[in-house]
Amino acid sequence: MSSSQRAQSIFSLAVIVASLGYFVDIYDLLLFTIVRVPSLKSLGLSPDDIDNHTGLLLINVQMAGLLLGGILWGIVGDKKGRLSVLFGSILLYSIANIANGFVSGTTGYLVWRFVAGLGLAGELGAGITLVSEILPKEKRGYGTMIVATVGVSGAVAANFIYKFADHFKQVEAWRVCYFIGGALGLGLLVLRVSVLESGMFNAIKSSDAKRGSFWALFTDRKRFIKYLQCVLLGTPTWFVIGILMAFSNRFGVELQVQSPINPGDAVAFCYTGLVIGDFSSGYISQLWKSRRKVMLLFLILNAACVGIYLNMEGVTATAFYTMCLVSGISVGFWAIFVTIAAESFGTNVRATVATTVPNFARGMLLAITALFKGLQESFSYLQSGAIVACLTIGVALLAAYTIPETFGKDLNYTEEI
Repeated sequence: MSSSQRAQSIFSLAVIVASLGYFVDIYDLLLFTIVRVPSLKSLGLSPDDIDNHTGLLLINVQMAGLLLGGILWGIVGDKKGRLSVLFGSILLYSIANIANGFVSGTTGYLVWRFVAGLGLAGELGAGITLVSEILPKEKRGYGTMIVATVGVSGAVAANFIYKFADHFKQVEAWRVCYFIGGALGLGLLVLRVSVLESGMFNAIKSSDAKRGSFWALFTDRKRFIKYLQCVLLGTPTWFVIGILMAFSNRFGVELQVQSPINPGDAVAFCYTGLVIGDFSSGYISQLWKSRRKVMLLFLILNAACVGIYLNMEGVTATAFYTMCLVSGISVGFWAIFVTIAAESFGTNVRATVATTVPNFARGMLLAITALFKGLQESFSYLQSGAIVACLTIGVALLAAYTIPETFGKDLNYTEEI
């Protein structure tokens, strides 16, 4: 097999590195959710401080890193190249992971979670952009499907590794998990050395096209609407993960589920569903030769799942966790969502878009959570969840219905900026 054929294979080194990079990315994001409470207890914080002050500050600091990092890495990806982001982001979050394992106080924890957020912000967008540009247009969906499916399974791995690491007595489990995440990332850098840069990016380096202009996404009305549509497509995923799964113990109480619900287990079931959903949505989009139709299909499925979830009064814990799994499948369109973003814009801003869109979609969770809590002043817990569900799924359906189809689109063009 020639080097050009290997570069066009859906199992090329670029696809493998992007997939494993996203695996470590998701591993770290979920790991922080899992170890936040035990790690802060280990650092001597009170339950109130863990649940409210420092605990919330840690989450917000990491989110600030993700949002800022999304912009910075996106610009770097369009100015310096996709591989520069893959190298820099993986190195940064690997160092941050290892440093998190050594923290002895909350100040250091805050600093390194911010740095981790910066690093984690870049990998997915750069990986999807690179894979989209090196694969033939008829194979792009398979490539991004592999990246998302392998990547999301990092969440399942994080849950298992934490439970395994809990058997260690010499070092606290949460520190072991951070060290493992850092080691995985550093190991990836060895593979990254042999990955080739995107030919499309190399072609425009010597052109006069302005590259990596983040503000150009907001100065043209048509371009801005398309960018906003891409962001809104991802909001249901973070509503399900950040509200329905994160607060599943409270929803379980409100629904009078027969046994107490563990949010960690609910998230693990949801992410297992996401793995199935990402593979299925990517594969179906190739069969149907459409991104939009698959997005609409999964959003309708998501609406049905949320409706069932919020009306499961008196069910067993097994039935509840099963619905968490199915709900995860229904929002398993992350591969399609990011692929649409990458395919919707020209080569000179593609990395900027593909890197900022998923991070801004994640950032929408702050507004979703604030709305959910605010509604509880006037509505019940379940009613508040239903209202937020209608809004997030509704805007995503509108975005999916109106956004242009991108399947099979020729990506070798630039935006006029």
